[in-house]
Amino acid sequence: MELAQIRLLVTDFRDCYRFYRDVLGLAPQFPAEDGPYAKFTCDEGSAGLALQDRGQMARVLGELAAPPAGYRSLVVLRVDDLDGHCARITARGAVLAHGPAPMTDRMRVAHLRDPEGNLVELQEWLAPRPAD
Repeated sequence: MELAQIRLLVTDFRDCYRFYRDVLGLAPQFPAEDGPYAKFTCDEGSAGLALQDRGQMARVLGELAAPPAGYRSLVVLRVDDLDGHCARITARGAVLAHGPAPMTDRMRVAHLRDPEGNLVELQEWLAPRPAD
C-alpha cells in the first residue's frame, strides 16, 4: 500500500490554494486556483498534499457539509533550515503561532494555521533517530 496524498477539505478553496502556493511555496501540479481540487508537489518520494472543496465532497458524503469543530488535522512539512524557511513565509504573510523552537533534542518546529484553521507544523530534524 502506498500513501497517495493527504487531502484537506476546505470551504474557502481560493484562500487555501493561495496560502499553500504563495505563502508556504508549494508547487501546484496544475493550475486550479478556483478549485474544486488541487494537488501540490512536495519533494520526490513524499506523498502530495491536496485541497478539495468541502461542498463538492459533501455531495458525495452528506455529513461533510459543515466543518468539524476543533482541530482535526495537522499537516507536517519537513524543511532543512527552519529559521530561514520561517523568515521567508512570514515575509509572504504567514503568522506563526509557535516557534521556531525545540520540540525534542533531535527536532525543532514551528506552527501556523492555514486560512481554514488547519494546523501546519514545520519540522527541522537536527539528528536522525538512533537505530534499534
